[in-house]
Amino acid sequence: MGSKLIDEQQSDIFDLRFAIVGAGIGGLASALALAKKGFKDIHVYENASNLGFMGAGIQLAPNLVRILSRLDCWDLVEAEATDVLETSIRDGATDTELAHVRMPDIRKKYGYPHCTGHRASLVGGLYQGCRKMPAIKFHFGCAVIAITSFQPKVEFVVKTREGVEQRIIADTLLAADGVKSITRVALLNQINHASEVEDTGQAAYRVLLPREKMQDDPEMMALLDSNQVTRWIGEKRHWIAYPIQSRTMYNMSSIQPDTNFASEPSMTYTTKGSKDTMLSVFADFCPLIQRMLDLVPDGQVCEWKLRVQKPLPTWVHGSVALVGDACHPTLPHLNQGAAQAVEDAAVLAEVLAKCPGSDLASLNKSLRVYELIRKERASTLVRWAAESGRILHLGQGKAKEERDRRFANANAGGHHLPDKWASSDVQEYIYSHDCMQEAADQFCRLYQSLS
Repeated sequence: MGSKLIDEQQSDIFDLRFAIVGAGIGGLASALALAKKGFKDIHVYENASNLGFMGAGIQLAPNLVRILSRLDCWDLVEAEATDVLETSIRDGATDTELAHVRMPDIRKKYGYPHCTGHRASLVGGLYQGCRKMPAIKFHFGCAVIAITSFQPKVEFVVKTREGVEQRIIADTLLAADGVKSITRVALLNQINHASEVEDTGQAAYRVLLPREKMQDDPEMMALLDSNQVTRWIGEKRHWIAYPIQSRTMYNMSSIQPDTNFASEPSMTYTTKGSKDTMLSVFADFCPLIQRMLDLVPDGQVCEWKLRVQKPLPTWVHGSVALVGDACHPTLPHLNQGAAQAVEDAAVLAEVLAKCPGSDLASLNKSLRVYELIRKERASTLVRWAAESGRILHLGQGKAKEERDRRFANANAGGHHLPDKWASSDVQEYIYSHDCMQEAADQFCRLYQSLS
């Protein structure tokens, strides 16, 4: 009799109504992962009128590819992706190579490749996967403006593009609404804790160079036709670049001190940048960088502000959980932001599918298991990304000399690179981790440990 009751409660779980706030990478992955587990009523609310498939390049590491493969959407993404087989870390001013790391065995070692691609391909792959699942319904042009109840049901208000406000009720809400998360603010208010988004003092440019603009420069074409990620580093600044879209585009992304946003504080995290300002910021970088930046058309420079969130006391309240940048935004130095949001989504689906009851107490405990599984790992990678950025951006002095000595040692066969992204020990920790298997293995023990 007891077993039958548990089975009936388990089946009720899959009939619950799930609301997901945000149709970015974390939100799409959450919806798709839930649907693949058999949940039948999933609603995604997105402020934009459509996905638009904007953005630039993205690195697709093995821990991300593992999940995309299991969600049956990797093939579409991989079609235009480029395998990363090596990386070159160079002095920004002289183009002198500080370290060269070959990574030919990533696919063999971890079972999945490390690739570069276009963010639109990743979003598109996840979205097409969602579109195949009848359980998932999209509500575009709907901005969540308030969370009015966290329990026993979640109640929130959305506002359409026409200005119409609607009250929505769901059994569980997953907030993948980014670093500016309204849900996070409301959740922390429930426990009398302030939401503290921190300026990093840094901003970034994104540049996409089409093949036809590079084709007359042999140095540029060697980079575009390679399987290499290249990073040029200088004091408080760097560029990282790699081929995307079947080598038809060269993606470049920078970090530099934030001046434009600091002088005009606002809630906007992106702005149209000035080409002249960009060239001025990197005026002391090598001629190759200057030639590439000179190819960027006037009016097509995008700059965005880098912000992070102070560590949160909790990611969960009632039957609401935060996902991705809503709870652990990170600097881009490990190239793990998207991967960690997708790991969140995969773990959420695993623990919710194992939830033994459809009541609030069971849902809350399952969501807390998600936090227990994910928080330490995500926090570690956020910390490592910040540490790596500080080391890469050193100015003249003994600390920089020591860093460059460590780069030289790596060329001689060392494994602990100052650039953590390229360091084999860091790669081992990140890439070998199977978050879905961990969730499956640890759920019962962690669930039973919670009061």
